[in-house]
Amino acid sequence: MKNFLFYLIRLFPPEFSHMFTLNILKTGLIGVFVNKTEFNPIIRQVIWNIEFNNPIGLAAGFDKNAFVIDETLNLGFGFVEIGTITPQPQKGNKKPRVFRLSKDKGIINFLGFNNNGIDKIEKRLKKRILNRYLSPGVLGINIGKNYFTKEIDKDYAICLQRLGIYADYIAVNISSPNTEGLRDLQNRNNLEKLIISLKKIKNSKDEIKDKPLLIKISPDINEEQKKDIALTSLAQGIDGLIISNSTLSRPDSLMDKYKNKKGGLSGKPLHYLSNKLIKEMFNLTGGKIPIIGVGGVNSGRDAYEKIKAGASLVQIYTGLVFEGPDISNKINKEIISYLHEDGYSNISEAIGKDL
Repeated sequence: MKNFLFYLIRLFPPEFSHMFTLNILKTGLIGVFVNKTEFNPIIRQVIWNIEFNNPIGLAAGFDKNAFVIDETLNLGFGFVEIGTITPQPQKGNKKPRVFRLSKDKGIINFLGFNNNGIDKIEKRLKKRILNRYLSPGVLGINIGKNYFTKEIDKDYAICLQRLGIYADYIAVNISSPNTEGLRDLQNRNNLEKLIISLKKIKNSKDEIKDKPLLIKISPDINEEQKKDIALTSLAQGIDGLIISNSTLSRPDSLMDKYKNKKGGLSGKPLHYLSNKLIKEMFNLTGGKIPIIGVGGVNSGRDAYEKIKAGASLVQIYTGLVFEGPDISNKINKEIISYLHEDGYSNISEAIGKDL
């Protein structure tokens, strides 16, 4: 029933399908039909003093406006990340701006940080924490800047100050390809300035000073930028890296008619590029900074490859679109099987083993 419903949804245009899916999830009915993985200590980890009952999370972009946090956690995800959220509401770029590459199991989006803005989203988060029946799991909040802002650091600071209290961790998005000039924040001087500014705010407020601060980076950065990001992250005490955002590159293997549309490419075509960058950043940071691996995860094998490449946790988004609501439970069961096969007693022992 649930898989038939998700197949039906994919017959509609991508952005309409997405909104329709959110509305279905709001009813809470989908979670009832999902066969959740039973708690297994082999995939439990404590990272940043936060307990993750399983390593599979839902990436930012799916629930931009904090509509279905508990409903997605109820699908079996160990953590979900909402956003990207900006101080002021944004409509984003002109439609059509999302293209489903069915032949390639990928998506191209040119959304442009469309979201309801901090005021409305903060109200939803306030309402949620008053609910005594919160779903178990970890909440990440992904923050960004408005496209029209001139004081970039200020936008991130506002989001951190207002939303940090509701998050288990904060993800700083400096790598979306759909907001002009955003990726310039990955350059060393800009990145250092931003991190110092955010750390100063974080350390000055008791409510958020212990909240981990992560940065989400692009798979399209050059060798110098990789080294700069690694050194800056180590020097400034960044708690984690999310690798990676969508790519502007287009592999020769793409077959779908939408392959040359403008925007960031995610899904299966990003798998190799993401894994390569995970390995490189794990090496450059000496494995000292936990990594959340993102990009092209459709199966337990895909997720396990990211873990052995150096990721402590794994996120999916496009995989949910193509594989349906059972994907996180299916992946967790497969990871447990691989860990047993390789003789590991806990998932943490497998991190970076391909290196």
